[in-house]
Amino acid sequence: MPQPPSSPSWWGVARLSDTSTDTETPALPGDGLREGIVDTLRRDLGEQLIDTYLLPQKDLWVRVASEAWAITGRSLKLQGFDYFCFLSAIDWMPSPFGKGEDDPSAPPAEPDPEAGAIKQGYTGGDTRFQLFARVTDLKRHVSVTIKADVPESLTMPTWIPSYAGANWHERETHEMFGILFDGHPDLRNLYLPGAFEGFPLRKDFPLLSRMVKPWPGIVDVEPMPANDDETPAEGGES
Repeated sequence: MPQPPSSPSWWGVARLSDTSTDTETPALPGDGLREGIVDTLRRDLGEQLIDTYLLPQKDLWVRVASEAWAITGRSLKLQGFDYFCFLSAIDWMPSPFGKGEDDPSAPPAEPDPEAGAIKQGYTGGDTRFQLFARVTDLKRHVSVTIKADVPESLTMPTWIPSYAGANWHERETHEMFGILFDGHPDLRNLYLPGAFEGFPLRKDFPLLSRMVKPWPGIVDVEPMPANDDETPAEGGES
């Protein structure tokens, strides 16, 4: 049976004992595919393409102006991004009720001034609510995540003319966050009764069940029983 070559390159990694410094670490290769996608978006959107974040050979994020949301969808569709993955929103406001593992009976913690402003992930952001979407070009095996700040009107243009699959995603986002989609044919609730008040995925939506009964992670837990092989304390029962 033939033996594998002894060269470390055959295995794809260097031997642990190889400490030579004769060769420099090669630079990461460029990513012409994703750079070309950004160039096309910049051509179509101009200054309304606010920011981009590219991980070479891995992924791409872009942030666009809210006014350019619909144009961005059309631009990506024309570039070959035929597969619609998802659309949703995020509320960046810190929850006034604290974290799920916090004691709801304890006074709210004071904000840490040294923590600075909220960092809204790759490509940043300026508003409390942001809209996210992700689409994929199945032929070129590349995806892009698009995000945009939601204005005070809480109204964004619909993506349905470009991606029919955005229909129920926009309905869900409207139902859970209260964001309107201009041009959507039917924003009826998917899950909640039509007369339901409030938007459950907003950070300031009161989770009454958590106030009545603390989250299981913070309730008192009985101590674990002692092991049989442990020596009982002096004067204690055996």
